[in-house]
Amino acid sequence: MNDLSTKISLGTATPGGGFPLYGDAAAAAINETDASLLVQTRNTAGSTENIRLLEADELDLALVAGEPAYEAFAGIGRSASNLKIIAAIYSSPGMFAVRGDSTARCVRDLVGKPIAWGTRASGITLLGKYVMDGLGLDREQDFEPHFLDKAADGPVMLAEGKVAAQWGAGIGWPGFTAITNGGGRLIGLAADEIEQIRARHNFLKPIVVPAGSYAGQAEPIQAVGSWSYILGRISLDEELAYRFAKALDFAHARLVQRVAQGAETRPENTLAASPNLQRIHPGVLRYLADKDVDNIV
Repeated sequence: MNDLSTKISLGTATPGGGFPLYGDAAAAAINETDASLLVQTRNTAGSTENIRLLEADELDLALVAGEPAYEAFAGIGRSASNLKIIAAIYSSPGMFAVRGDSTARCVRDLVGKPIAWGTRASGITLLGKYVMDGLGLDREQDFEPHFLDKAADGPVMLAEGKVAAQWGAGIGWPGFTAITNGGGRLIGLAADEIEQIRARHNFLKPIVVPAGSYAGQAEPIQAVGSWSYILGRISLDEELAYRFAKALDFAHARLVQRVAQGAETRPENTLAASPNLQRIHPGVLRYLADKDVDNIV
């Protein structure tokens, strides 16, 4: 880093969640890799606020979960957004976590129970809405919903018995790590439930959480989810987007040392996880072409 470093603001989410963990790790790895860039993270309310801040040019880059990105791109409940994808960072399989002494074994066992869904602005929380809807359930009507001020509050509420389960997503997600390290366990989906969900919301993809991803997890867990992204403001300079994409790629080993989910942050996954090439920032497309990632023309 030097006085001439180009500063880049990166919005994350509330403390205790996966986005601050990943964002801080990515910023540190990039700053170590490319002294011409200085990535500075900023805690926010999460994906929904991040989209708004990007569109207002109040952030350069921000982490956004797949579901709010999907809604923004498609113009669901709002006008369609032209924000651009800088990178697909990791897949987010949605699951419930319960205490070790819970009798719940499947989603239906949690109907009518108090659930910590996450913060209102979190993409993980929105994922829960889509997954439950795919199962013919309403997140707020069929459960006793608890929405959090901070993502870190959920595991505490579960440990104290204030909720029956914590909804979350991802491999290496801090909330699940805290719960499983304390003797809790995870609840995924059955094959027929995945088929039912995808029949209604086919942008959600089947994802397998490998055995051993969390403490005490002896078997793989089936789930559905989507890819989370780094999105850039519409006015982001093409050359700066290129430099960031290159630095993130070159910083991969350093990123993985800091956060396991960073293993999925690869240029090939950015291409595969984007709805189409037009959604990827032109500067990133140029880097993908220089790197000779397949299907870039």
